[in-house]
Amino acid sequence: MTGLRERKKAETRAALGWAAIHLTAEHGYDNVRVEDIAEAAGVSPRTFNNYFSSKAEAIASRHLDRSLRTAAALRERPADEPLWVALTQASLEQFTRGPEVEAMPSPSHAQWVAGVRTMLAEPALQGERLRATALAEAELAAAVAERTGTDLATDMYPRLVAAAASAAVAVATQHYLDSADPPAPIERLITDAFTQVAAGLPAPPR
Repeated sequence: MTGLRERKKAETRAALGWAAIHLTAEHGYDNVRVEDIAEAAGVSPRTFNNYFSSKAEAIASRHLDRSLRTAAALRERPADEPLWVALTQASLEQFTRGPEVEAMPSPSHAQWVAGVRTMLAEPALQGERLRATALAEAELAAAVAERTGTDLATDMYPRLVAAAASAAVAVATQHYLDSADPPAPIERLITDAFTQVAAGLPAPPR
């Protein structure tokens, strides 16, 4: 029963986070109310307030939760798997479309890109995005330290890896948004970004 309750809570949180993103990208940050997000997710505004303190936190939650799941997935990867292979696979696992995405109509790529760009430029979101990124990188660094036998207190390596992995996903996502319609699959872009980082970012041939 405990596992079922936790899964239902995670599903509700995911539905609220996605509804916040979807509605904000479609209508603009100032035109979306907590009540609208709750209705789209099929819950009450009181339930929304049980999970999030603001629209901005709900929007940032998707990035945070995906990153925390990446750290958890990294801990489950085979111990003898090369680190960057394990990181790549752990990250890719988090980009499958959940039921909360399927429940809402998908806009065209051009409409989605325009809406997301406007949303990400919203000043009210900046603080929450920075907080989410810091929490996510700290958890991923802890998972890397466990895997590599390094010490967060004395070694820079796990934090460097976490920051590089976070940057790789961010750049791949931005490249996806900047791509022509139809864009390259996000999974391919993430794999390419991780491959380049793992290779030490060699200069491309001219």
